[in-house]
Amino acid sequence: MRLSRLFTKTSKNVPADETAKNAKLLIQAGYIHKEMAGVYAYLPLGLKVLENIKQIVREEMNELGAQEIIMTSLQRQELWEHTDRWNDEKVDVWFKSALKNGTAVGFGWSHEEPITDMMKDFVSSYRDLPANVYQFQTKLRNELRAKSGIMRGREFVMKDLYSYSRSDEEHQKFYDAVTAAYLKVFERVGLGDVTFVTFASGGAFTQFSHEFQTITEAGEDTIFLNRDKKIAVNQEVMNDDVLKQLGLNRGELEEVTAAEVGNIFSFGGAKSEQLGLYFADEDGHEKPVVLGSYGIGITRLMGVIAEHFADDKGLVWPEAVAPAKVYLARLGDSEQATKAADGLYAQLTAKNIGVLYDDRDVRPGEKFADADLLGIPLRVVISDKTVAANQYEVKGRSEAEAKLVDQQALFKTLGLAD
Repeated sequence: MRLSRLFTKTSKNVPADETAKNAKLLIQAGYIHKEMAGVYAYLPLGLKVLENIKQIVREEMNELGAQEIIMTSLQRQELWEHTDRWNDEKVDVWFKSALKNGTAVGFGWSHEEPITDMMKDFVSSYRDLPANVYQFQTKLRNELRAKSGIMRGREFVMKDLYSYSRSDEEHQKFYDAVTAAYLKVFERVGLGDVTFVTFASGGAFTQFSHEFQTITEAGEDTIFLNRDKKIAVNQEVMNDDVLKQLGLNRGELEEVTAAEVGNIFSFGGAKSEQLGLYFADEDGHEKPVVLGSYGIGITRLMGVIAEHFADDKGLVWPEAVAPAKVYLARLGDSEQATKAADGLYAQLTAKNIGVLYDDRDVRPGEKFADADLLGIPLRVVISDKTVAANQYEVKGRSEAEAKLVDQQALFKTLGLAD
């Protein structure tokens, strides 16, 4: 991708109507565009980050044996009435409307009901189970106050996974596997050392749940953390009974501010009974299917990553999610510099190395400032001086000084053979 052809531009102006660091930087860097409070559009670079996060999550979900689907965002009123979650007093985040024939519809804030209802077409016997499906879906929630940039919005992208099991034991085995997979996801995106399994309330879903909370001052939750055991308790359920159940001592817990980046729920057979999802066991007895629900906020996770790694110069993306691996800056427009920069761009692109090529006719200082703001992991500079020395000027995003290296060293840094 050449910056001269990218329609977005960086800005020195800090958005006056944003208080969250993630939103300020992402808007300044041209990753997102604010439509209204709590609603953002994702521009080419922002979309690349989202897709990289989604691919990491997709790989871990596929490793579990789950199958990807995509459901509609439109929700039938009668379906949610079966589970008593259409009522605005029970679920206060609905966006609702009506079809032209007067039929009420809701816009999906979650998908347990419609996916469970759909599974009735495919599950009737123990031989049809277990079944595990997931999707990347745009959710709509009518939050009273949209805040924290893309960490809490009225529209957001979520990965939701649903498991359908024959027994509590089978369900628990998959539940534990998802827990491990989620921790691997957060490790892969660079948040493994600051993300913890957290005992929490189930809210509108069930009585209790497990959250995955990432320590950040931009978070909305207070958790009590035992770092050695890698477990935490959300303040909302903090009491002696919970601490005893988890084998925790209040005096050993650290109070921290965190943001929820994932959650998992066990519904047992209750929701299947409400919606009529049963299966015949090996003896022919009819039993309700055991349901689990597992979510990761994809756009929220992007915001948390931005918050966690950013510095006073701009964004700092971990390599696994960055929109490109290399920021290639060409200084000047001489024939030799242009030929060398174009050549390296072609070489790296052919080797599937993502490159953001700054071929613009602007001052070096502006290019370097944009490189820092955009947060690409490795900056490579080509100029008449570097061409004459048969070298490249290389600097990691968080490194203080640049260094001169030859092509062999550069390719080694990028994990390539010369």
